[in-house]
Amino acid sequence: MSASWVDAVIAAGAVPAAYVPEASAGRADLEEFTGADPVEDPELRVHPLGEVPPLAPGAALFLDGIERWRVVGYGGVTPIIRAHVAAAVRRRGQDRRPRTVREAARELAVTRLDALAPPVHDALLAAGVAVVEFAADDAGQPARALQAARREVERARLALEQALAEQCAAALGADEWLVVDGVLSDSAVLSEHPRTLGVIKSHGAQFFEGLELERALTLPAGHRTSVFRPRRRGARRDIHSWYVRLWPWEGNDLLYGLLRVEARADPATVAQASRLSAWLERERAPVSTPDPRWDRLLYPIHDVETYLRARAPRDLIPYSASRLPRIAS
Repeated sequence: MSASWVDAVIAAGAVPAAYVPEASAGRADLEEFTGADPVEDPELRVHPLGEVPPLAPGAALFLDGIERWRVVGYGGVTPIIRAHVAAAVRRRGQDRRPRTVREAARELAVTRLDALAPPVHDALLAAGVAVVEFAADDAGQPARALQAARREVERARLALEQALAEQCAAALGADEWLVVDGVLSDSAVLSEHPRTLGVIKSHGAQFFEGLELERALTLPAGHRTSVFRPRRRGARRDIHSWYVRLWPWEGNDLLYGLLRVEARADPATVAQASRLSAWLERERAPVSTPDPRWDRLLYPIHDVETYLRARAPRDLIPYSASRLPRIAS
């Protein structure tokens, strides 16, 4: 889908705009779960990886997604947003060269249709682009509308990622593993598969308190915590989870180099937790710089992001220059 629908709504009376909001910090897991139940040990403990041999799958597949969006016009004070969401799976086999095996992308218009003037409303619907609406309560105040639009774009990206991940998981070979950037527990297919892992870089959810929280957040590099079961909220599925520290946090901050891993709720996961952690620790190299999240960003996930960014529409890249008005001389 080209951006021709933007020209159509501008021609119908929408006021043109060119604002690329700052990039989202990614999905936070705030309030995803509350508390945790022990699985491996009676209480959360620290396990050194030491000389544990890392898991060495025959092939590893890595999935991630991106979202890009831009305010392209206003109907009154209601923003009209052009959004691009995409996801891809890159497979690395015995030759160690990643190759794209699955990808998907969508272009969206995000706005509130009933807040637009009839000509703009009709032009947008006639343009053939998929329209996603934010709630009517968020349409009145532009700043609130932009936050609501961001959430809708994120939902669209997550849905695309989940669909692609489930397709990929269903086709995994007996010696292949799929590593997803994000949680598994949104999907029955992913959370029940024996060879899928979720890696979470954000740590808004609190599963522990007191001494157990301190152990989790001061985990030394090259160590993992005990496997635990995050308590379910809503319709979320049972999964096993644990923390792994990729790089020393001392001299940086408590979350530096800290990942949370999700895997199937099964005794085999507990038995493999150290080998899986040692494998993920190896995937920190090469270093994913210059990404500011490099300390928690596995390089193969960074590779998927790089691939997707290279294919994203150029006009949705945030401007690095000033937005000061041009003044004719």
